Amino acid sequence: MNSGFTADLRIARIALDIPIAPWFDYRIGPALAESLAVGDWVQVPWGSGRRIGLVLERRADSELAPDRLKDIEARLDDAPALPANWFALLRFAAGYYHRSVGEFAWLAVPRTLRTPASPRARSTPFARARRAARTPATALGGSPPALSRSAAGQPLGADQQQVLNVLIDARGFGVSVLHGVTGSGKTEVYLRWFEAILQRQPDAQLLLLVPEIALTPQLAGLVASRFPPDSVAVLHSGLGEAERARAWLAAVEGRVRVIIGTRLAVLTPLPRLAAIVVDEEHDASYRQQDGLHYSARDLAVAAGRESDIPVLLGSATPSIETWRAARRGRYRLLEMPSRMGGGALPQLDIIDIKGLRGESALAPAILSAITTTLERREQALVFINRRGYAPVLGCDACGWLSGCSECSAWRVLHRAPAPARSVRYQLVCHHCGANSPVPRACPQCGNLGLAGLGRGTQRLEEDLAHQFPGQRIARLDRDVANRRGAAQALIAAVHQGEVDLLVGTQMLAKGHDFRRLSLVVVVDGDAGLFSADFRAPERLFATLMQVAGRAGREVAASRVLVQTRYPAHPLFEFLKRHDYSGFADALLAERRDAAMPPFTHQALLRADAPTLDDALAFLRTARELAEPLCGTEVDSPIQLFDPVPMPMARLKGRERAQLLVESGARPALQEFLPHWMAALRTVKTRARWHLEVDPSEI
Repeated sequence: MNSGFTADLRIARIALDIPIAPWFDYRIGPALAESLAVGDWVQVPWGSGRRIGLVLERRADSELAPDRLKDIEARLDDAPALPANWFALLRFAAGYYHRSVGEFAWLAVPRTLRTPASPRARSTPFARARRAARTPATALGGSPPALSRSAAGQPLGADQQQVLNVLIDARGFGVSVLHGVTGSGKTEVYLRWFEAILQRQPDAQLLLLVPEIALTPQLAGLVASRFPPDSVAVLHSGLGEAERARAWLAAVEGRVRVIIGTRLAVLTPLPRLAAIVVDEEHDASYRQQDGLHYSARDLAVAAGRESDIPVLLGSATPSIETWRAARRGRYRLLEMPSRMGGGALPQLDIIDIKGLRGESALAPAILSAITTTLERREQALVFINRRGYAPVLGCDACGWLSGCSECSAWRVLHRAPAPARSVRYQLVCHHCGANSPVPRACPQCGNLGLAGLGRGTQRLEEDLAHQFPGQRIARLDRDVANRRGAAQALIAAVHQGEVDLLVGTQMLAKGHDFRRLSLVVVVDGDAGLFSADFRAPERLFATLMQVAGRAGREVAASRVLVQTRYPAHPLFEFLKRHDYSGFADALLAERRDAAMPPFTHQALLRADAPTLDDALAFLRTARELAEPLCGTEVDSPIQLFDPVPMPMARLKGRERAQLLVESGARPALQEFLPHWMAALRTVKTRARWHLEVDPSEI
């Protein structure tokens, strides 16, 4: 970047990978005074060692005394240049989420590239990554690749072609929402659009975001079949550090055309970015919940605005916020209401299980449907969004349950992995990771009659093996996916017809295109139906529609059977008709009447401390500091709620509480928050705290 600075700006504000401050000031020596620019990578002293930093700003003075300032040691001339659009995105993210530019910058950079080489090293981290990228194994180096090397996939239908024509004509910034039913060919439209962009702009870069790491190999394989493999890079947190560094550097230096990644990839500096697609844009996985809180979907829209390029949000079940923006005309709504090839959506039936008795978790009608499906040599999917063997271990004598000592949650009964068969079962907390053997007797009364209550994926898999002997049954959940390569191998086996009956969680609900799958069974359609979280119905409907959409891709007839104890609930009426639009419009009306998002805008101040009193005391102080900043009570645009314990009040041994702030006007909320944050930073407290803007859970 061209700095535009003069030599009298002798102080550089530098982002370091150190959490104690958002930036650090260093002195610019004479050798760099005329040339050091914003975006340069530098090496600076830190303690007894060195750090790699990024120049964020040049200044005439510093808040530090001159004798406390240290000199920049060197500029790293072999580091990649960082584009101006990236810094604009970082500044927007830092301002909107009220964090520092440095925090967002270092989140985006692979760890191996942030670490300075030792004095004995013969090359820098950047040089090592480039050498590795030039080897045949990585296929990421070289000059800009040629265009598509193979013909396109299945012919487009009229709906798909119409949408594609609109996208091809798009110029400059604008957000389009592609609302297409499951199986309508959204991925094919994405790829055709990318091909068209590269035809007119061969050096363009295209970003495709997906919600799950497990989806990236399948999608990367599809993209690599349409574009030269060395033009495709994959970026997500599951990669090894060296592998991620190679792909990241190839993307930043413009050596790849298509970048596929999960939420972190939205922060990748891409100098020739020409279009962004956010697939399954409704998915909660796009929200970073730990550490630095942000929405990758929202940052994708911001990146499109900063780079003046089109952004496409695709989903069969758009988020309510996105749907409202499309209904109001702020986003352009593109519809694909039919499946590619003229296939029919599956027949969806609701199964009332209020009177279900016996050992099986499945109604007789469902067992019969599975039998018929397997006899036709077609595949069936049984969906339950609870992993483990049973949600809790209980005592039938005194009522003891396997609670977690560190969290306000149950320890889940798990069947131990195969290598640990000496311990057949264990209790695991899904929140803090604590695990322990199953007690021989009840810790409370000594009773030997302990039993798992309810079912998770492991127990359901076991039940189905007993009910359908000889069938090839496979399970996909987070426990399986945590084993490197296991999820990809299982999905490949399903595609190759080596699995008859598939059991899994919401990892199976999105993105997968199982051609022989003709039956989907939802074991518990009521999960979240009556939750205190106002977003729970939206998430439930999206999950059910998404998992239902796995059925009937290439079979003549397909069915979805949903078990529920509340068959008359309005949600199921919309679901039976595959009527997302009707459901979303009804939900928007409810949200408007109740003054809930997206008709109001929220920020949540969360605090955790050794005791709940400490957390609440800090939040009460925070509320007192906020009150003078809100204006008069009668006409204030800001509403402050009382501090309360979080729904899961204890996590990893610390007590948690929260304070909600709300406004009908987003600008008013954003104007209020920085002043409040400045006041909060002066408070001495035992609590740790952070602010979450647009919280996804309350």
